[in-house]
Amino acid sequence: MTMNRRMFLMAMGASLAVGGTAIAVRGVIGVASAAVTEVVVWKSPSCGCCEGWVQHMRAAGYSLTVHDVDDVDPIKARLGVPANMQSCHTALVDGYVLEGHVPADSVTRLLRERPVAKGLAVPGMPQGSPGMETGVKEPYAVVLFGTPGGASVYEQR
Repeated sequence: MTMNRRMFLMAMGASLAVGGTAIAVRGVIGVASAAVTEVVVWKSPSCGCCEGWVQHMRAAGYSLTVHDVDDVDPIKARLGVPANMQSCHTALVDGYVLEGHVPADSVTRLLRERPVAKGLAVPGMPQGSPGMETGVKEPYAVVLFGTPGGASVYEQR
């Protein structure tokens, strides 16, 4: 009987060790897969600042699928980007809309915090925003839009 109990306890210990290892491995895999987040972008094929934003996002570790289209307006309408939030390119990331030259670190914060919103926008094309590096830096707001309480400044840059 003692031998059976000992074998049972050893089996339970081994089972717990294997289970703990599986949880640890799953955690590592989850972290690794979260590091590569897919962003789908619609932009004009001739827009240099849009391409600059795409490179900014790739440099930050995001994986981008880029669709060059002659008219981005139908995409903006389909995704519900308000007219006062619009810029030159539109993107989707994990269910959120990104409009314009939104900094990669703002996107990372958005995905970490997961607010109830349609997405983030940098209305217009402010100089000094990602992709609009002209040597001049003008202050701009990163706006959280499509929230129950209306649009609000998410970050001031």
